[in-house]
Amino acid sequence: MAGPIRAPLWTAAEAEAALRAAGLEGRAVGDWSVRGISIDSRSLEPGELFVALRGEERDGGARDGHDFAAAALERGAAALLVGRLPEGLPADTPRLEVADTLDGLRALARAARARTRALVIGVTGSVGKTSTKEILRAALSPSGSTHASIKSFNNHWGVPLSLSRMPADRHFAVFEMGMNHPGEITPLTRMVRPHIAIVTTVEAVHLEFFDDVAGIARAKAEIFEGLEPGGTAVINADNEWCSLLRAAAEKAGAARIVTFGRAEDADARLLKVSVQPDCTVVVAQIRGRAVTYKVGASGQPWAMNSLAALAAVDAAGADLGRAALALAEIAAPTGRGARHQLALADGELVLIDDAYNASPASIRAALEVLGAQEVGPRGRRIAVLGDMRELGPAGPELHAGLADAVVEAGIDMVFTAGPLMRHLFDALPATVQGRHAADSAALAPHLLPLLRAGDVVTVKGSLGSRMGPIVEQIQALAPEPAEAGAGGQRGRTGGKAAGGRASARHDGGRG
Repeated sequence: MAGPIRAPLWTAAEAEAALRAAGLEGRAVGDWSVRGISIDSRSLEPGELFVALRGEERDGGARDGHDFAAAALERGAAALLVGRLPEGLPADTPRLEVADTLDGLRALARAARARTRALVIGVTGSVGKTSTKEILRAALSPSGSTHASIKSFNNHWGVPLSLSRMPADRHFAVFEMGMNHPGEITPLTRMVRPHIAIVTTVEAVHLEFFDDVAGIARAKAEIFEGLEPGGTAVINADNEWCSLLRAAAEKAGAARIVTFGRAEDADARLLKVSVQPDCTVVVAQIRGRAVTYKVGASGQPWAMNSLAALAAVDAAGADLGRAALALAEIAAPTGRGARHQLALADGELVLIDDAYNASPASIRAALEVLGAQEVGPRGRRIAVLGDMRELGPAGPELHAGLADAVVEAGIDMVFTAGPLMRHLFDALPATVQGRHAADSAALAPHLLPLLRAGDVVTVKGSLGSRMGPIVEQIQALAPEPAEAGAGGQRGRTGGKAAGGRASARHDGGRG
């Protein structure tokens, strides 16, 4: 039996109208329709629109998506979004032509936002954006069809790409917004126009580009500038910048401010957290209503991020009970705490892949999760840590300052990579010093031969520290996949990991 007919995401006429609405000169060639949008010719699915973006300048040049247009058509692209007809393609190639393809993508994004009746939620914060977005995806789905950004598509092209991919008939939509400089969130939130805007927390992240943490707080508060009339701001009551965020939300015209956290006066109050090896159990009150639930991923941050999400679910008028039940099915994404059980010849090794990003707060949380893990016979809790980037002059001190968290969590061995992590390594007790190396490639040969059955290993670092390959090399130690625990993943995953180490032409993640 044939499946249900799926309506086109965009037709040629609709796409051309989106350009006109944005005040752009352009034209559609051919009578085409597409069911998706892609910026990567290698991952494009048949029937999608291929957007020929120009990449960032790097190594003396930049990748130009026009060079991959022919490959996209060979993979089944239904049409192209281009600034010119690429050389060698027929004149009647189905396409949408516009001078700047990023502007064209933004035009589609604004048109998608204009035509939807979905309740829209925007998420930002120094840490926890992607996790909170994924929690909201799961929590809202029982109440209606839900669209959300994929991976960490949260920057100047990731947000319009996520918006332009939104079908017109969704009930809810969730978009992540990131930045590493002042002023970057403002155009994104004005494009998303959220009904509910969440700031998960403000921490010392991207200090290289700010004078102080107060500047980071003001940059995160930009999300409120896009709030729709009557909109709701959701902010962390426990964060020291709560008052600044509240004032910014009020100035932006937020009709309602909802707080979450452990504070007694929080609207969504965290009462108790139990961190288990493969889940987190939470007891909370949301506007006086008792809620007990399980998140299928381990760690204190999952408790706080889930509380922020449920506060937003409640503000959205969605079913809070069904939302809380849905969180048991959450699993930490690859690169963000995904738990793999690897079958070695003499037993099992547990690998926690947290290699996508790192900050002082997130490393402390990862160490706490590692400390809560149960090890096997002769097993050890091993942390493999790469540099935290973009911390500015405070970088060495912030790295060394993690030594107390290592000791408090009861970590048995620490391996470090990178010049900044050298400061942590030197601050550690000699009993837990594993090995330090200049980079992850140099560290791997010293780490891998020491791993054995019973160990639990956490790998974490900023994306630029390239800790992902170490994850893949540890996975390769397992000749056969093992059974996954709750919230975990089976043994070897094969290929590049999604969400951060895939060989995409673009990476959308920002802090």
